[in-house]
This record gives sequence, structure tokens and C-alpha cells, in this order.
Amino acid sequence: MNEPWFSDSWAWLPGTLLGCLAGLIGGLTGWLAPQGKAKPFILGATWFLFVASVVMLCAGALALAVGQPYGVWYGLGLAGVIGVIVIGVNLPGIARAYRMAEERRMTAEDLR
Repeated sequence: MNEPWFSDSWAWLPGTLLGCLAGLIGGLTGWLAPQGKAKPFILGATWFLFVASVVMLCAGALALAVGQPYGVWYGLGLAGVIGVIVIGVNLPGIARAYRMAEERRMTAEDLR
């Protein structure tokens, strides 16, 4: 077995950081997307979290393949799997919320 990439006592950190950031961005999305505000920031942050989840998933798979301890591959892999699924499923809905806000704005301008 290779030398562990990090201590098993730190295995909770990747998932916790991803979850906290995703919760923060999710809350901001629920507040700002229906208003059509901060679109570049929200979509950029969401894509960043999605890519970070994919990287964690790949790192977890690599850790499992090279024989890293359970805490290393599980800590990275679980955070990656959950992030890819949850964020991936919600990305189209976020884009749709911004499209709907834009349509409402254009309709309101047409009524003037």
C-alpha cells in the first residue's frame, strides 16, 4: 500500500467544504435567480462546484485504484458522487430560473 495522501482523521473535510459551499451558493441561487440577479456569479460558482465534485470523484476513484486507505478514497469519492448528482441535477433548473426571469423582464418592458 502507498503512503496515505492524508490522514484518515481529515476524511470529513472534502465533503464538509463542498456541502457548505454548495449550501451557500444554493441559498443565494434561490434568492437571486428568480430576480434575474448575479447570473454570472451564480452560474460560475455552480459550475465551479460541479467541476470540483468531478475532480473529487476522480481523485476518490484513483485513490481506490492505487490502494489508499478507506478514509482517503471514501472521503473524496462520496463527496464527489453526491456533488456530481446533486449539482448536476440542479444546473438545468438554475439556468431555467434565469431564463424565466429574463422572459418576465422582457414581457414587463413590452407592456410599457
